[in-house]
Order: sequence, then structure tokens, then C-alpha cells
Amino acid sequence: MPSKSPSALRVAVTGAAGLVGQNLVPRLKARGFTDIVAVDKHRANTATLRRLHPDVTVVEADLARDDGWQEAVASTDVLVVLHAQIGGLDHDVFVANNVTATERLLAAVAGHRPYVVHVSSSVVNSAADDWYVETKDAQEKLVLASGLDGVVLRPTLMFGWFDRKHIGWLARFMRKAPVFPIPGDGRYLRQPLYAGDFSDIVMACIERRPSGTFNISGLERIDYIDLMRAVKQASGAKAAIVRIPYGLFWALLWVYARVDGDPPFTTRQLEALVTPDVFEVIDWPGLFGVTATPLNAALEETFRDPVYSDVVLEF
Repeated sequence: MPSKSPSALRVAVTGAAGLVGQNLVPRLKARGFTDIVAVDKHRANTATLRRLHPDVTVVEADLARDDGWQEAVASTDVLVVLHAQIGGLDHDVFVANNVTATERLLAAVAGHRPYVVHVSSSVVNSAADDWYVETKDAQEKLVLASGLDGVVLRPTLMFGWFDRKHIGWLARFMRKAPVFPIPGDGRYLRQPLYAGDFSDIVMACIERRPSGTFNISGLERIDYIDLMRAVKQASGAKAAIVRIPYGLFWALLWVYARVDGDPPFTTRQLEALVTPDVFEVIDWPGLFGVTATPLNAALEETFRDPVYSDVVLEF
């Protein structure tokens, strides 16, 4: 257990302008943490983070290429590793953002030896085989081999405020389009995890300092098509949900990727979507002292929060 109070701890968060980081920062502040260093390379989303939290030290930098950020994180007491390349069409970008950036980050903090909360991914146990799986697995191995005290968390697909890539993007698509396509029969088991609950788990790790590796899955299992129906209801979307053949869906994504260099959903992600995965469910509410939010309530909070629901991050 840490001997310092939250206000006396410096917490550095990498990838802080993404989904989990933007959910974590306001919750850290509410818990009493005042010395927060937030690092991210995305200019627009970093600006959003800075606007929402002017009392946080925000550093805009590419960990894989830039210098100058090392001093801000070198003396941190806690390091929360969130940076990750999730989607894209360039293998080198995955390597840079998931592997090279992590190597440089670990080198920067090695002398001070902070407690590390590494956010890995459930995909390291997945049957899927893509660049994200490959490089997230390599990233996790780097953290474990660093010799730093810490914990590894492997969450499943997350949703919540600021979700620009997954359920949030799908909800915005539903609101704009008259038809929402579902590949095949849509009976692909999902275990979505609320980013608010996951942020609470991260804070519990900071306060309790556990060690080990934990698979953090959504407690409720739901088929993809039923999840989309729940998203439609919570978001107030009017689109008709229509099943289309998987092959046609794949072809449409392939064509779209030819005109958009950074598509929100790719053929590789579609292949991962339909891969039959069932992830371990542990008693994380009991282990970390966190109250799980029921799925429908979490979707309501995601799409109807008066402060954060309308804040949309860029790709």
C-alpha cells in the first residue's frame, strides 16, 4: 500500500487523450490526485484534454520519436501505460506506437522505478492474429521484462465517454444513417467493458499496489447484434438494423479503406469481430473493490451524460 496521500503522488498517464485516459483523468481528480502528467501525441485530442482539464500537466509528444517528454515522467511515482495503436493499415505504425514507444518510455523511468499499471489487452489471449495482437503482446512482454513493480490489466473491448473507435463510432453512425448493417447473423459473442468501471480498477491498483496479471472482462456476455440494439436504444438512434452477408460487408470495408487512409473500421477488425472468443471472467469487483455498472446503465451514462457525452475525439 502506498504511504503517500493521493495529492502527494505524481501519476503519469501515457496515451492520456484516448478513450481510457480521458475517462481516467477526471476520476483521478475526483479521487484527490492533483499532480497528473498526461502524455499523448494526438494534437486535437490532446487539446481537448487540456481544455477539459487545465489543471493537469499535458505533454503533447510522440513517445516513439520525440524527445523532451522524458523529464516530465522521469520522477513519477505511478506510471499508467495506456498508449496503443489499435487500428490502421500500416504495420510499421503498430510497431512504432506499441513497441518502440514502450521501449523508450521504460528507459525514461528506469532510474526512478515507479509502480506501473500496464493496460494490455484481452487480445493477447485471443484466437485472432493481426498486427494489433502481435504488437500488444510484444508491448506486454516488454513491461513484464522491465523488472518494475506493477500490475498488468487485460481488458476486453471497452466503451464509454470519448469512444471514437468502437461503440461510440457505431452509435454516431446509427444516428446519421437510415440503415445500420450487421455482418452475417450478428451472433458474435461480446463482453464489453465500461471504461468508467475500468478506470475505477486502475485507480484501485494505484491505491492498493497489487502485482500480477488480470484478465478484465465485461461481466455480461451479449451477442454483437443485441449489443447494437442496446446501443441504438441508449443513444436514441433511429437507424434500421439490417443483416448483410459477411462477404459483402468485408468488400465494402476494403473499398472504403482505398479512399480513407485511416478508416474507423478495417477488414482486419471485422475478421477479429467474428472470431469466436470467450474471455475469462474474474471477480474483479471483489478483487479491486469496484462496483460494476450494469450494461444498460453504463450505456445510458455513456450516451446521456450532460458534460462528456457530446465530446467527440478525432481519429
